[in-house]
Amino acid sequence: MAKHLFLTGLLASALAISSVAALAADAPAKPMMAIRGTITQVNGDQLQLTDRRGQNVTAALNDKTQVSAVAQGKISDIKPNSFIGTAAAPQPDGTLKALEVHVFDPSLRGTGEGYRPWQGADGKVGTMTNGTVGTLVNANGRTMTVKYQNGEKKVVVPEDVPVVTLSPGDRSLLKPGAHIILFPASGSGSAVVAGRIVAGVNGTVPPM
Repeated sequence: MAKHLFLTGLLASALAISSVAALAADAPAKPMMAIRGTITQVNGDQLQLTDRRGQNVTAALNDKTQVSAVAQGKISDIKPNSFIGTAAAPQPDGTLKALEVHVFDPSLRGTGEGYRPWQGADGKVGTMTNGTVGTLVNANGRTMTVKYQNGEKKVVVPEDVPVVTLSPGDRSLLKPGAHIILFPASGSGSAVVAGRIVAGVNGTVPPM
């Protein structure tokens, strides 16, 4: 009897742990938070910007801060085997409708690979998919499969969707008037430390 109760207890515990794990797996991940705005001033390792709500933000730079350059691209930059990222909205048929596409320089292949929630500049939560373009159909825009580590997504890219290129940059891009997206380093807390900055070149506003 005691052995039976012991085994029953073990089974109940295992089921409880499995249920918690299943709930954790089904829970949606939080979208990556980003600060979008225009640089107003740079003083050494301190950057000031005005975000899209008109609020002033101060962020610290350090030797781990990564800078990427965003420049205007065109839809023909999307090619088979390109490594791309796309902020998109899920459609009823299971496909994704691209809101923008950024084509990575070959040296940045693999950056952020995967599929995750993404909060756009309008505050709405959609998705971000970074991966390699597989099949590509050129008709009324583009329809493509984007492959990443453990899956793939079918993405429809309308003809008028913004397309940009993303390449390695440096701090020389961080100057007053530059449009940026700033991703705080993990553990920044209330004092913002820039982990990664995507900076527009020649007036480009990062569309992602």
